[in-house]
Amino acid sequence: MPENETQETQENQNQAPTAEVVGEALSLDQLKAQLEEERQAKAALEQGAAGKDAHIAELESALSEAKQEGEAALAETARLKDAEAATVGKYREALLTAHPDIPQDLIQGDSVSELFASVEKGKATVEAVKATIHAEAAATRVPAGAPTRGAISLEGMSPRDKIAAGILPKGQNG
Repeated sequence: MPENETQETQENQNQAPTAEVVGEALSLDQLKAQLEEERQAKAALEQGAAGKDAHIAELESALSEAKQEGEAALAETARLKDAEAATVGKYREALLTAHPDIPQDLIQGDSVSELFASVEKGKATVEAVKATIHAEAAATRVPAGAPTRGAISLEGMSPRDKIAAGILPKGQNG
């Protein structure tokens, strides 16, 4: 082939789109579309992450408030326990004053209801002790006053002892 013709053929081939160039153009458009989709997906993920960050901040704030409320509740509980202990102590003192017949050791408890129950048990104990003492006293009853003195029994005395007993003034008989 002549050189001109070869040159023309090459120019025609350079000007005419080949299948490779068309395929690259299509895949470039596809790549651009895919890139745009990925950008949109990235933007959506960033929005979701920002929303989650805001939600995390809200939760951390709520947790901080809950911790503060919990600490305040613990402080209030401690204050109430101290007040209850003081009240129970004063109630115990009042019960000891009101029930002097119950031993102090029997009135014990950490709450008003426990103190009340211990007073009831103390009353029952005191009543049982009193009943026991009265029963023992009744069993060993001694008549009031001194017994009357009678005549001295002369039985089994020697004559000398009889004379000595007769000489003693009245009331000193032994």
